[in-house]
Amino acid sequence: MEAWFSNVITYADEFPSAIADTLYMLIISGVISTILGLFLGVIVVVTRKGGILENKVVFWILDKIINLFRSIPFIILVPTVAVVTRFICGTTIGMQAALVPLVIGTAPFIARQMETSMMEIDPGIIEASQAMGLSPKEIIFKVLLRENIPGMIRGITISMIALVGQIAIVGTIGAGGLGDMAIRYGLYRSMGDITFVIIVLILLIISVIQIIGDRLVDKFTR
Repeated sequence: MEAWFSNVITYADEFPSAIADTLYMLIISGVISTILGLFLGVIVVVTRKGGILENKVVFWILDKIINLFRSIPFIILVPTVAVVTRFICGTTIGMQAALVPLVIGTAPFIARQMETSMMEIDPGIIEASQAMGLSPKEIIFKVLLRENIPGMIRGITISMIALVGQIAIVGTIGAGGLGDMAIRYGLYRSMGDITFVIIVLILLIISVIQIIGDRLVDKFTR
């Protein structure tokens, strides 16, 4: 073990903080992105043609914004939104600054996942709700956000797994976490054993996310 993983043993004390930083960025950016993505997804669904609050202008603007940020590779998005990051955080370096591009890159992806899930709801259910006299607000909370919870959970699970990969990328801006360790030691110092262990740790995090997502889907599937 010492011969194969000598660097891992040498820098073992750095792994706990790197894991903690990765989980911190995952949880904070994940929660914020999910809230924003869910909000954007609902707006896109209700304002689209035939929606309960049809508005062509709002739909067109949001649809194009979501498509734009979904199409930009994350490694390019990070420097692209640097001005916004600096305005919000006062810097473009560090873990707090990394949250800005993480949210901007993930929220549109979640919005599309939420939109897809809500569009899978039987239109007849929405029509029946309107016939019963439910207001748009009631339809949103009692129908759109409740009739396909398993689909939404699947979408969020996929998004969180993709977010883990993005968190590794922000290591390039000194955000900390496992990605930062992989770059500092695995790439710059050619310590392959550290890179290998980090890959295993990232796979474990992804596996835990997938397991939690699958169990929640099973729980809410009727």
